[in-house]
Amino acid sequence: MDSKIIRKSKLKSHNQKQLLIYLAIGVGILNSPNILSQPSIKPTIAEANLYSKKSFITEAVEKTGPSVVTIETQRYIKKRKFPKNSQLFLDPYFERFFGLDLPYENQPRLEQSQGSGFIFDDGLVITNAHVVNGSDKVIVGLTNGKKLKAKLIGEDFFTDLAVLQIAGKGPWPKAELGDSTKIKVGDWAIAVGNPFGLENTVTLGIISNLKRNVTQLGIYDKKLELIQTDAAINPGNSGGPLLNSKGEVIGINTLIRSGPGAGLSFAIPINKVKEVAYQLIRNGKVIHPMIGISLIDEVNLKTNNNSVKVGYVMPNSPARKSGIMVNDIILKVGNKEIKKASDVITQVSENGINKKINVLLKRKNKLIKLKVKPTDITNLKK
Repeated sequence: MDSKIIRKSKLKSHNQKQLLIYLAIGVGILNSPNILSQPSIKPTIAEANLYSKKSFITEAVEKTGPSVVTIETQRYIKKRKFPKNSQLFLDPYFERFFGLDLPYENQPRLEQSQGSGFIFDDGLVITNAHVVNGSDKVIVGLTNGKKLKAKLIGEDFFTDLAVLQIAGKGPWPKAELGDSTKIKVGDWAIAVGNPFGLENTVTLGIISNLKRNVTQLGIYDKKLELIQTDAAINPGNSGGPLLNSKGEVIGINTLIRSGPGAGLSFAIPINKVKEVAYQLIRNGKVIHPMIGISLIDEVNLKTNNNSVKVGYVMPNSPARKSGIMVNDIILKVGNKEIKKASDVITQVSENGINKKINVLLKRKNKLIKLKVKPTDITNLKK
């Protein structure tokens, strides 16, 4: 009897020792930094996080995408059709004077086009002026499928911007406007638009350059400094937003360079857009202070210094009346030392109209001080 108790006690003791050994081995395995099973667990967790996390592009588009609209325009055109052998280019006065009854017919037709835009305030849409210019009817298509009529509040040809008012009641999905002075070359750029009515088409690129003067692109009838990006702006994307990585609007997609240098896209900086938009809302038009000169940026290769030369002076302009002449070098406008042509434009714009501004010139070897009173650009055409 005693021997059985002793054997059971020894067996129990042996089993307890084995259990302790197994536990020790298990704890050692769990605490070991070189275990084989550990790497197989972590990638699984990492993969789960990788696929569950949205990209910044997705988040940016989800934030602003609902505010992007399709703009459909209609224009009714009546065109005279003259015989192919007609040598006459007539107007109604000419016909009436000579009592001519010429063979022509009116052929009314409907011209339709599409562009993009986005809602930036309650029921207000910003887009390019060239998207809606000359339209008799404008329809705004929302991302929820609704199509609503819109009326033109105002357009500005010189900055290629227009504001529309949607007919209807909100609430409206509004885009968050950023600050274009804070963007830098190399920042992400996301172009969003509705080309051919295809909702929220997205392209990605970077900011390639800032303050790109349109005259460098051969455009002389606009007053713009543009953001250059390599994010593709497709046909029909005009008027859509250019976003930063946070989904804030930093510009409005406006044009694509075709032919040599194709692949370059440009956008109007959002700070300029805000300035123009609120003038259009308040006044229906935009004042563009001008003095009536064309400017040439020149670089002295010996000194590597920049200078700004007057290339042309318009007749009867404020510049001509004040005494500015062709080939004058502009050294200072207001309190700003001039290093490039855009400095002159900025100073004149900030000065406004009907208020004189000081100009310091260099003519041959003489320094000349003048006062010029800018006028609105529309007055220069009269």
